Amino acid sequence: MTTNQHPTDSGAPRATPVGHSGTRVEIQERRAWSANGWLGVLVVLACLAIGTWLLVAGTQHLLAVVLVIVAAVVFSSLTIVQPGQARVVQFFGRYIGTVRHTGLNWVAPLTVKRAVSLRVRNFETNRLKVNDAHGNPVEIAAIVVWQVADTSRAIYAVDSYLDFVTVQAESALRHVATTHPYDDPTEEGTSLRGSTDVVADELAHEVAERVVIAGVEIVEVRISHLAYAPEIAQAMLRRQQASAVVAARSRIVDGAVGMVEMALGKLSERDIVELDEERKAAMVSNLMVVLCGESSATPVLNTGSLYQ
Repeated sequence: MTTNQHPTDSGAPRATPVGHSGTRVEIQERRAWSANGWLGVLVVLACLAIGTWLLVAGTQHLLAVVLVIVAAVVFSSLTIVQPGQARVVQFFGRYIGTVRHTGLNWVAPLTVKRAVSLRVRNFETNRLKVNDAHGNPVEIAAIVVWQVADTSRAIYAVDSYLDFVTVQAESALRHVATTHPYDDPTEEGTSLRGSTDVVADELAHEVAERVVIAGVEIVEVRISHLAYAPEIAQAMLRRQQASAVVAARSRIVDGAVGMVEMALGKLSERDIVELDEERKAAMVSNLMVVLCGESSATPVLNTGSLYQ
């Protein structure tokens, strides 16, 4: 556990929890005051028209200047919000709310308005070289689909939510990849190659827990690249080929034993020929060679007795 230094009455350090639960981000999105922007346009036009008339009439020059200043301030408070975007409004360093209403909006004057995209975005992580649960080096990459849910946290909780999501996604991918083997020959447990849906769901939850502090929600995470590292790829390919050959041979032997058993049962059931134990053994040997051999068997005719 890591300790952070916090002042106390006695001056001694105090231990604090590590992780997102211990962060000090006390901000949540709220709605900012806004009005129809066209109303603000009318106010601007009215102030300009009255100020111009006063200047032309040659009276109330101070009032005309004030009206022009009011028109400029109101004009600066107008902002356009496009579909799929929002505006984070800040008044002299203080967050006062977010405008999500699309179109022309009239917000509080003398404010800074920062655009935040609410559209669904995606990116592909770098190809990471990690060791799986069995210690085999593998290359893995994933596609992350995400969008901003809390605009205030996205802007103020982290320095750059784009970089934050990228780094945390790669960190989560590396962690999940180390908890599962690349392949499971028994097909009884989970593996990176054989349990794609399970791994994707686990990866999505892992990334979501890491980026929630930045006001980001994860839509989907899918593995886009998975392969053994080049230094062991040939060895792993030979192992997979050997496993496939063993599995195929096992099925061939099982089938051959069943056919031999059926043949002996039919011969005995129909009384076609009576075989002693030695002849049964010879017949079983010949049938197994014929059924399990890779090449076609060449028959040999025996004109004598088995015992000659």
